[in-house]
Amino acid sequence: MTDVTDVTDGPDGPDTAALRESAALIGPELVALRRSVHREPEIGLELPLTQAKVLAALEGLPLEITSGQQLSSVTAVLRGALPGPVVLLRADMDALPVQEAGGLPYASRFPGVMHACGHDLHVAGLVGAARLLAERRESLPGSVVFMFQPGEEGDGGAQRMVDEGVLDAAGAAPVAAYALHVAAAQLPGGWVATRPGPVMAAADTLHVTMGGHGGHGSSPHLALDPVPAACEAVLALQTMVTRRFDAFDPVVVTVGRFAAGTVENVIPDDAEFSATIRSFSPEARSRVLEEVLRVVRGVGAAHGLAVDAAVREGYPVTVNDHREAAFAAGTAVALLGADRYVEMPHAVAGAEDFAVIGALVPSAYLMLGACPADRDPFTSPYNHSPEAAYDDAVLPDAAALLAALALGRLHRAD
Repeated sequence: MTDVTDVTDGPDGPDTAALRESAALIGPELVALRRSVHREPEIGLELPLTQAKVLAALEGLPLEITSGQQLSSVTAVLRGALPGPVVLLRADMDALPVQEAGGLPYASRFPGVMHACGHDLHVAGLVGAARLLAERRESLPGSVVFMFQPGEEGDGGAQRMVDEGVLDAAGAAPVAAYALHVAAAQLPGGWVATRPGPVMAAADTLHVTMGGHGGHGSSPHLALDPVPAACEAVLALQTMVTRRFDAFDPVVVTVGRFAAGTVENVIPDDAEFSATIRSFSPEARSRVLEEVLRVVRGVGAAHGLAVDAAVREGYPVTVNDHREAAFAAGTAVALLGADRYVEMPHAVAGAEDFAVIGALVPSAYLMLGACPADRDPFTSPYNHSPEAAYDDAVLPDAAALLAALALGRLHRAD
């Protein structure tokens, strides 16, 4: 059970009632921004429309703003009037190649592109936090870096922003970093969840080609058939998971693509498959990336096939610093009430490139339920679904929570 650290109102910490009131006042503007971003989603590292919306929303605030060189990022620094440390708040901005199916009046106007993962809410929430913190600049002891990041959905935008200096934007390294992610299901609207230690999985990819030589389907003895061997390798990977890895430090290997041949009576020269690999500790990750290659090469060799197998490393495990996770939990309780906080029982098998930040800065990553009130969070379509829906009503909570995390951490004496 997490030791939930108290967050004090008043001069030594955020006035949570005032934050909630201020966030409620700007709620309609945050909703308008979220819907504008949702209507024009963009994929990958180049998000010029989204970047322009963020810059317009931040205009007039006392921020030092820079844009990315290799991607459409926005980094904004708020320098408090009082000396103190640096805290980083992050929001990802990119969408997914998904055809929207929800029928919203502000649905995506771009065919095949949708904010199916809720990053549009993240953008609006972080803009809201910037506004709330700018209002409190005169009593702010330190600086806040606002990291608006493209390319979370597989393009490694966090590492690119690190390479371009986001962690040095305020002139000193952050002492802590925080991010939140909305959930279309599994968590009731307005509820917050987090945990210490691993919170999201590492995600890597295995690509395999097994090469034989083709022939007539009626005479397999005259060919070298790669298909049965590739099928055997797929099954052997599942056995490997259950027999080589501790159930309490699990890995997941899922083959999502398998391709071979063009017609039923021709043995092909090659069979190919690809798998996603999820792990929850650096140790398990290192081992599984070695084991999958050993298994598929061994199966191929047993059948006399040539095997071309390679692992492409993706995002590492997202790990919450134990102290920052406890602090974040306490902040959520103080801001929203104990009845709206729950500790996650285990890490989620999805992956997140906030892991890059967490490996460099003590961090906490939180989930915020955004399931619409008229849906059951336990049956509603989840993130990445064409029918995923998110409730705008959580935007003031998102803004206030991010602001409270920054305020509380800057006031914390350590």
